[in-house]
Amino acid sequence: MSSIGIGIVGTGSIVNNYIKCISELENAHLVALFTKSSDRVEAVKKQFGVAAFSNMDEFLSQDMQLVCICNESGRHGEAIEAAAFAGKHVLSEKPLEVTTQKIDQAIEICKKQGVQLGCVLQNRCSADYRLLEKAVNEGRLGKILMGNAHINWYRSHEYYAGSDWRGTLEYDGGAAFMNQGIHTIDLLTNLLGDAKSVYGKVKTSVHPIEGEDVGSAIVEFENGAIGNITAGTALTPGYPERLEIYGEKGSVLMEAGKIVQWNVPGTDSPTIAQSGDASGAADPTAIGHQNHKEVLANMLQVILEGGEPMVNGTEARKAVAVINAIYDSSRKGELVHL
Repeated sequence: MSSIGIGIVGTGSIVNNYIKCISELENAHLVALFTKSSDRVEAVKKQFGVAAFSNMDEFLSQDMQLVCICNESGRHGEAIEAAAFAGKHVLSEKPLEVTTQKIDQAIEICKKQGVQLGCVLQNRCSADYRLLEKAVNEGRLGKILMGNAHINWYRSHEYYAGSDWRGTLEYDGGAAFMNQGIHTIDLLTNLLGDAKSVYGKVKTSVHPIEGEDVGSAIVEFENGAIGNITAGTALTPGYPERLEIYGEKGSVLMEAGKIVQWNVPGTDSPTIAQSGDASGAADPTAIGHQNHKEVLANMLQVILEGGEPMVNGTEARKAVAVINAIYDSSRKGELVHL
C-alpha cells in the first residue's frame, strides 16, 4: 500500500489530533512540521519527534504529498497558496479562510496548480448526523420549514489571554461564529442549502477581544426555509451544540453530534442517545480525533484514487459566507442579501 507523506503547518493543540490520526492510518506517515517561530524549532522537534522548520520553502521541499493547514485561521490562505505552488495537495482546518474572497482565491490557485483542496469539517462524519442527512435527502421530513443551529458555548478569559490570535478580526475572522459556531452552521447549510438573506447582531459583552462573544441571526434559505442561529463564548457554563431540523412531515433534533429527538412518521427511530458525543461546549480539548481521522482517510483516498474531497473548497465556502453576512448585517444594522 502506498504511503502518503504529510506535513503539518502549525503546532497548536489541534496538531495532536492529526498526529494520532496519521499514526492510525496505514497509508500515511508524518514527514515534518512547520512553526512560524524560529525559536521553537528545536522544541517542536523534541516534542513531536519529527523534523521541524520555520522556513516555509525548506518545509515544503521535504518529501511530502499532502500539507495539513493548522495555523491561525486568517493565515490559512497564504499557507494554502505556498503549498499549492509547491505542488502539494492541501487539507485545511476550518474555516478554509475567514472571508469568501480569500476562499475564492485559494480555490482558484489550487485549481490552476492541479492540486486537491479539502477542508476539515469533521462533524459531517457523525453517524447520527448522517442518519439525519439521509432522511432529509430522501424527503422523509417533507419540505423543510426551519433549521436552527445553537452553539451556546463558554470560553474562559485564559483561553483568549493565552493566544495572540484568538478573538482577533484579522486572524480569527471574528470569534464565536467563525471559530466555534462554524461546524454546526456547516451542518445546517449542508442540509438546507444556500442562504438567501441574513439579519444578524453580534456583540462583545464579556471577553476583551475584537470578535464577538455572543450573537444571533435569522437566515432565509433559497429553498424557502428559515433558520435561527445563536453562538457565544460567554454563555456560562456552556451547553452542547444543538441542531434542529423541522419539516412539514417531521423533525429531528441533535445535541453534541447525537440524535436526541427523532419524529419522522413511517420511519423507525434510531437509538436515542442519553447524552451526546464529547462536546467543546466549555473545553476545546474535549473533542476527539475519530472524525478527523475519517476526513483525513478520505483525503488520502482522493489523492491515491481520484475524486473530490469530502468537503471541497466550494462546500467549505458556504458556512463562511453565512458568517460573513452575519457580521456584515450587524455592522450595517440591516438585512444582507447573499
